[in-house]
Amino acid sequence: MYHQENMWWASPYNEKAQVLENAIPKQPVVIHDATLRDGEQTPGVVFSLEDKLLITEKLIEAGVTRIEAGMPAVSRVDFEAVQKIRARFPQAEVYSFSRATRQDIDMAVDCGVMGVVIEIPIGYPKLKYQFNWTWENVLEKSLDCIQYAKEKGLRVVYFPYDTTRACEEDIEKLLTEIMRCSPPDSIGVVDTMGCALPQTIDFMVRWFKRLTNLPIEVHTHNDFGMAVACELAGAAAGAEVLHSCVNGLGERTGNASLEELIVALNILMGMKTQYRLDKLTDLCATVERVSGVSIAPNKPIVGSRNYTRESGIGVNLVMEKPLAMFATNPVIFERSAEIVLGKKSGKASIIYYLDKLGIDASEDQISLILEHVKNFGMKKKRLVAKEEFLEIIHKII
Repeated sequence: MYHQENMWWASPYNEKAQVLENAIPKQPVVIHDATLRDGEQTPGVVFSLEDKLLITEKLIEAGVTRIEAGMPAVSRVDFEAVQKIRARFPQAEVYSFSRATRQDIDMAVDCGVMGVVIEIPIGYPKLKYQFNWTWENVLEKSLDCIQYAKEKGLRVVYFPYDTTRACEEDIEKLLTEIMRCSPPDSIGVVDTMGCALPQTIDFMVRWFKRLTNLPIEVHTHNDFGMAVACELAGAAAGAEVLHSCVNGLGERTGNASLEELIVALNILMGMKTQYRLDKLTDLCATVERVSGVSIAPNKPIVGSRNYTRESGIGVNLVMEKPLAMFATNPVIFERSAEIVLGKKSGKASIIYYLDKLGIDASEDQISLILEHVKNFGMKKKRLVAKEEFLEIIHKII
């Protein structure tokens, strides 16, 4: 439903038949959170054991229960974190991340996780320049590890990374042989370098479905600013699982943003999910604090200035009828709208603040205050703080 009274008002064209046919998933979609692994691969980010437990707790509060808890092979701390997350949160589907080696899989078993994401390169630049492998090398290692992990009772997500830069022939041969000899439980379309179009992910999800008839998981990065769009396209094409990180953390430009995916699934796609929109602000603030990576003020969903209005046009509606000014009501995310003062302000903004302060002013005084506010904003190239606005008022009234 594109419109829910006092909650959101998206585009009615989202519900046109041809849009619904091409853009809305027919199957349930699950969010797979990789903040504790891929998110920690953000340069300079280090999560302590306590940080990881806290993030997991906040994820579960938000309804995110499929959690990639880390890569045990990285360090003893990572091993313990995966182990403790699995023990402390029995309601979560906990996965570990591993290379295509039996040693990594044994560590996953020792951690007690229910599943393992087995990564192996398939992108042509990776095979040619980094590993000097052929698709046959990839197949040999893949078959052994998939079979070994299944024998150990693990659910296997086969994660051939840099998928979107793989040779078409390599993909065809690799997946055909894997399905013939040792099928995993699901398979990833992995846009490691964030270089695919949404239409490309759509194509690849359908292609992988034809080749394997397995559940498909989509993992994207944001190098061209399309990570979320690509994953939504993947879901519309039939992918059952979308990988993400809170606040879009991750290597280089980051991964698909968990909070953006959740809001898009619930509001733009009209899906009924288990995810709690009202818990996203707290989750994102927690990850911002423990990661030390600041959220951009204009970041979708959780940016501090998303519901801020400086322009004087329609300023009264910001508080009275927020859906006239925003697609979503900030109360959905337990937030509130804000009117600020600066160069773009109008008389309505001045009157709003004077009323809040309980100050009466004449029309001439309001005009003069507005002139001072605009001049301040232009001179300082920023907004006017509350204390500075009070000083302007005291000069004039």
